Amino acid sequence: MSRVGKMPIAVPQGVDVSVTADQITVKGAQGTLTRSAHPLVSVSNEAGTLRFAPANETAEADAMSGTLRALVNNMVTGVSKGFERKLNLVGVGFRAQAQGQKLNLQIGFSHPVVKDMPAGIKVACPTPTEIVITGADRQVVGQLAAEVRAIRPPEPYKGKGIRYSDERVVLKETKKK
Repeated sequence: MSRVGKMPIAVPQGVDVSVTADQITVKGAQGTLTRSAHPLVSVSNEAGTLRFAPANETAEADAMSGTLRALVNNMVTGVSKGFERKLNLVGVGFRAQAQGQKLNLQIGFSHPVVKDMPAGIKVACPTPTEIVITGADRQVVGQLAAEVRAIRPPEPYKGKGIRYSDERVVLKETKKK
């Protein structure tokens, strides 16, 4: 059996989990997340603990029990604490502004780039060269951070662009005559 799938999930105080035959819903302070249940995985909620077990002895059911456990654990963590990704802008004149549900970027193009945020995602700019994306859904937060980074990824010679705060950019040496 999957090692990840064997570990139970302890549901923290203030988080409500409801398991039906075809859906798992998690409600908390940060919002509500819903995921469809997989038919190869049986989910049980007993006394504030979620347990996952494969419905049969196939390798696919075993793998899906670990996968579904990890996804539901991210949902529980998201609605209780939330997830965040930090991005830094590196370059002369590169600026970011959060305006409600829009992120306004001036990153060396002839025009400003405006990125709309989906529902449930908050964006903040503590400094003009820093972007903080927060939300309850880990996949949406990570995907949005990747989309913002893809607007102007770090280039390899000077390192200018948008990068994750923990990202290391290895600079290339320029051509020599």
